[in-house]
Amino acid sequence: MSNQTDSVAANQLAGKYLTVVLDNEAYGIAVLKVREIIRMQKITPVPQMPGFVKGVINLRGRVIPVVDLRVKFGLKAEFAERTCIVVVQVRLPSEQIVQMGLIVDSVEEVVTLANEEIEPTPDFGTKIDTTYLLGMAKVKGQVKTLLDIDRVVAPETVQTIAQATA
Repeated sequence: MSNQTDSVAANQLAGKYLTVVLDNEAYGIAVLKVREIIRMQKITPVPQMPGFVKGVINLRGRVIPVVDLRVKFGLKAEFAERTCIVVVQVRLPSEQIVQMGLIVDSVEEVVTLANEEIEPTPDFGTKIDTTYLLGMAKVKGQVKTLLDIDRVVAPETVQTIAQATA
């Protein structure tokens, strides 16, 4: 990929990100995707879902599927005082927009990232699936992984959940 394409990609990524913590690592979610942050609450299980899909919650009369991002990424998933649900808006391949809850260990802050603070996802030289990573950001001397929230939850899973909860 040429530098020109890299800078165009980084240019589109610049903006505000909500940083969340999963197993002591920080990840960024585009603020425009975030609807709200809520405390943990009772999650109603839905049978026959992948392990990272915890079930659904009732949010002011709307049924919203909840995904444990820590389980999805194969990380340690312990519930603590700061564990919460980040409600995001996900665009399905069908262009339909659905809300989903993402369980995270904690929410850090909102950061504004400039082009020069974002680098493309490195090529790990192995079959690591990096399709749901937008890039890596350098914030205050730390590297934060930027998530493409539309791709984090596999579209077919979102579709299955959407149909199960419709």
